[in-house]
Amino acid sequence: MFSLRAFRVRISGLSGCVFIAAISGWLASPAAFGQQPTPAAQTPPASAATTEKLSADQLDSLVAPIALYPDPLLAQVLVASTYPLDIVQGQQWLAKNSTLKGDALVKAAEQQPWDPSVQALVSIPDALKVLSENIKWTVDLGDAFLAQQNEVMDAVQRLRGKAKDSGKLASNEQQTVETKVVEQKTVVVIEPSNPEVVYVPSYSPTVIWGPPVYYPYPPIYYPPYYGGAWIGFGVGIAIGIGISGGWGWGCGWGGNNTININNNNNYVNHHNRQNNTNRTGNSNWQHDAKQRGGAPYKDRGTANKYGGGTRSDRQAQTRQAQNRANAGASNRAGGGSFDRGGAGASNRAGGGSFDRGGSSGSRGGGGGNYGSSSRSGGSAFGGSGSGSHARSSSSRGSSSMGGMSRGGGGGGGRRR
Repeated sequence: MFSLRAFRVRISGLSGCVFIAAISGWLASPAAFGQQPTPAAQTPPASAATTEKLSADQLDSLVAPIALYPDPLLAQVLVASTYPLDIVQGQQWLAKNSTLKGDALVKAAEQQPWDPSVQALVSIPDALKVLSENIKWTVDLGDAFLAQQNEVMDAVQRLRGKAKDSGKLASNEQQTVETKVVEQKTVVVIEPSNPEVVYVPSYSPTVIWGPPVYYPYPPIYYPPYYGGAWIGFGVGIAIGIGISGGWGWGCGWGGNNTININNNNNYVNHHNRQNNTNRTGNSNWQHDAKQRGGAPYKDRGTANKYGGGTRSDRQAQTRQAQNRANAGASNRAGGGSFDRGGAGASNRAGGGSFDRGGSSGSRGGGGGNYGSSSRSGGSAFGGSGSGSHARSSSSRGSSSMGGMSRGGGGGGGRRR
């Protein structure tokens, strides 16, 4: 049971700074309000780090809006989704530089501090718009890709197989659709009909596959369905020097479902030179945690894999910062200072002082003793801040019983 007198005794010997730390820690604990710590509030041991995984149905719904993108664009979008801050900045930059076109846009974009996958997306504004306008879905997509790359790619293949079998996915003027066997796996491969021109498919997942089972489709604008037109395409975009050296990203369908990076691609090659990385040919993509810009990961398992923090870590840091700010505001508004309490406004109203023993208590009876506290609204905690101050105050008459009985003042007055 909480006791004010016991609390007074326990803090009576604390200096101002120690007192602040003690009271802040006490208020932050569940015991301060008669509560017991819950298991959820306890920090799990390091060995308990796990990766939160989505089910196959959830992954199907999550990747549905991009599953029918041609392979090079699909791979690029999946990589870009792991850098959500770059995507937001890229969209903002593009809006401010809308007059840039063609090769001028490519050269300006590759100077920006984003991942090459995002730099390249500014030349494909329809795809960048899909990612930037639905950032929560994009973050979820990137989280799933980092934690379950193989399963995400399998989900794409499941959806492509269903769409092709139902007659809703077929070759046309914009892209070529083929069924191939790669490393003993049957996969549906989608390639641009013209490798130098990009068409971003536009379709409604609900029309192609039906309503989502678990994970809701993102609120993306889908064109109205007209009989036979399962997939729509906008104006083709000529990539120009953006794909100098070849497309930068490709799907390595097979046992590991890897993403292939073409280091000869203009954007990738420029990024490598800027970072003193000498690479040519193809290599497997690896996530760059530094490029993520401090954006937290979904769970501890993924964070440990890439050396970053989690959303729970960020939330805890935010709460701590808010607690410190609230504590500071409370001290500023609470009347008086722990370092100069006797000289503050709180002493003029009987506030007491922890460091100076109530030596200014003559103004309002806040001499730092229990008697004056009860008569003049003095310090709720009473007493001097330290034994030496108390003895000093006593020798000057600040804590005499006689003084209390005559004037209720607490000290600081002259002896008669």
